[in-house]
Amino acid sequence: MAKISWTMRWLAILLAGMLGAGALEAVALEPLDIEIEGELGTFEAEWKLEGDGALRTLRIALVAPEAAPPPRIQVTWRVPSIDVAGYWHPAIAIDKANYYRNRVESRAARNAPVVALLSAADRNRMTVAVSDALRKVSVGSYVKEEDAHFHFYVELFAEPEPALERYEVSVRIDGRDIRYEQALADVAAWWARQDGYLPAPVPAAAREPMVSTWYSFHQNLDRDELMAELRLAKPLGYEAVIVDDGWQTLDGNRGYAYTGDWKPERLTDMRALVDEVHALGMKFLLWYSLPFVGEKAESFARFEGKYLRYWESQGTYVLDPRYPEVREALIETYEKALVDWDLDGFKLDFIDRFMPTEDTELTAADGRDYASVDEAVDRLMTDIMARLRRLRPAVMIEFRQRYIGPLMRKYGNMFRAVDCPNNAVANRVETTDLRLLSGTTAVHSDMLMWHPDEPVEQAAQQMLNVLFSVPQLSVKLAQVPEDHRAMVAFWTGYWRANREVLLDGTFRATRPAALYPILRAEAADKTIVGLYEPMVIDIDRDTAFDVVNATPSDAIVLRIAADLGHRIVRVRDTAGKLVTEEKVDLRAGLREVAVPPSGLVEVSSATAARR
Repeated sequence: MAKISWTMRWLAILLAGMLGAGALEAVALEPLDIEIEGELGTFEAEWKLEGDGALRTLRIALVAPEAAPPPRIQVTWRVPSIDVAGYWHPAIAIDKANYYRNRVESRAARNAPVVALLSAADRNRMTVAVSDALRKVSVGSYVKEEDAHFHFYVELFAEPEPALERYEVSVRIDGRDIRYEQALADVAAWWARQDGYLPAPVPAAAREPMVSTWYSFHQNLDRDELMAELRLAKPLGYEAVIVDDGWQTLDGNRGYAYTGDWKPERLTDMRALVDEVHALGMKFLLWYSLPFVGEKAESFARFEGKYLRYWESQGTYVLDPRYPEVREALIETYEKALVDWDLDGFKLDFIDRFMPTEDTELTAADGRDYASVDEAVDRLMTDIMARLRRLRPAVMIEFRQRYIGPLMRKYGNMFRAVDCPNNAVANRVETTDLRLLSGTTAVHSDMLMWHPDEPVEQAAQQMLNVLFSVPQLSVKLAQVPEDHRAMVAFWTGYWRANREVLLDGTFRATRPAALYPILRAEAADKTIVGLYEPMVIDIDRDTAFDVVNATPSDAIVLRIAADLGHRIVRVRDTAGKLVTEEKVDLRAGLREVAVPPSGLVEVSSATAARR
């Protein structure tokens, strides 16, 4: 069998930040030896290294005289461990400091093929991305003790794939000395430019605060109580409701044995309920577990023989999307619901369960029109979005972490953080991870919940930690104290008034290894800083700026780069009540500002101060 074994030499010149100093010095690294290895079989291979400087793209093509299973290919190289203090990848993880292992596996409905190393100053040290977000790809790095180097690798076809005649893939290797957020944003833009990866449009309604029923009701949905909650939420600024699991079945055992018939058994007369919600001026989105047909569902027999696997603990089977009748049945389900019930969108869940097993026959035979499960998923999800948008151009489709890759941006327009109930820090990390790679796709928080007896300043942490995403609320407003509702009203109103800065401004997520203790968004005329640990905040732009004190401290410290002149400084508590207001001369240097825990400091522009 033919074997591929190439070595390419790329002399990289990177800039390494000198910690504690403003200057940068050039560090000449050893040649970057890129090795490509694999048993080719009947395939022939070509490669080309494009680009210049510290940003290169390796293009690999495999061609066979006739269709054959593709060979396992591994691309490897190493770089010295110089000025590296953390790592980043899109898989769900809180630890971003222990860079000994930095690995992600991706496919169409799971994660995204990109990893990064960064310095203590949040500078990019190396960001690696793969163009193929459809098939299973592994990309990562590890530290080798013997040589103090990071060893990078990209693995292609690590699991069996259907036979093919030609395959092309690109590996993007970015060693530029830029902010790591910019390196990741450039990767997202690179994917979006690929054929078949164009992200779906994002309706304005997808960027509005929403109510979710999951934590507040779970499967025990009650129509009257739900409507009472929405009547409380709408005046606070919430513009849509996502009705989650439980509407379709009277079974409340948290499994999926009865899922798949999609009849509104618990919330009967769905159209009347949707009409009632619309009369409040709110949108209505409905949850579906897309791949599941439960073992006790009436429709189970209809798809017998067309399942990928059985999920025993949940009592459900996973449909095989390679059958055209399976895809059509799913699409027709959503089309009918959209039209008959006048829905505004869907939460489509568990898409990552569409995966082959070791026993899956990867052929287009016996009624299957696709051999590849991943290709069939792409066809299914592409057709769902296209056909729903023909019926309702502004349809909203939400996916949750970890189905958040570049192809998922084509299928949907809302990405939500994975479930982290009552965990403000995890919600901050997850929404920030999503922001860094999602481009214009609307990023939503996991649903916010807290105990009714929580002190209001602590309850506010649930909101303050997700200010740089779209908030989803899942606490029963009728059961929390009045000061909690006042807090929700204030911060939701603040978010709405500053949405363009928070969502569209230049986003900076400081120190991933420390779980993003400072977040900031910068627009032309305003900067908003979220402070989550007691740290000094650098003010280096001459704009109006707000500081959200999401800490238990009663003061913040500003390090002002240059004299800003006279400004009006307002301090508010967590319910928005004005604590102090004064005109001060903000000179260069350190300045302490007293502010309540979970409170807000608003510093006006110079123009506003002169009025």
